[in-house]
Amino acid sequence: MATVTAHLVEANGTRHTVQARAGKSLMRAATDAGIDAIAADCGGCLTCATCHVIVDPAWAARLPPPEGDELAMLEMTASPREPTSRLSCQITLEPALDGLEVRLPATQY
Repeated sequence: MATVTAHLVEANGTRHTVQARAGKSLMRAATDAGIDAIAADCGGCLTCATCHVIVDPAWAARLPPPEGDELAMLEMTASPREPTSRLSCQITLEPALDGLEVRLPATQY
């Protein structure tokens, strides 16, 4: 199975690079790597917004659009929602996303 690399940049500029097998969510890859800026309180059940990320605009069009439940949860992010805000639990890593870049908000709470 393919390995996908993603880059997450914290609000303070700290850059993290994670690698995960294709099919894993970005949230799970980040939490497995110990990135504390992704709280993921609900564990990826789409019942919180504590895995909020802002996808780099160059990558945003490569993702499927958010659906109803994700859109509803994005209304409850602790940091202001941006045009490319997504929940990382809803981003499935796949080879076409190798090199994905996202920013992490200043807070998830």
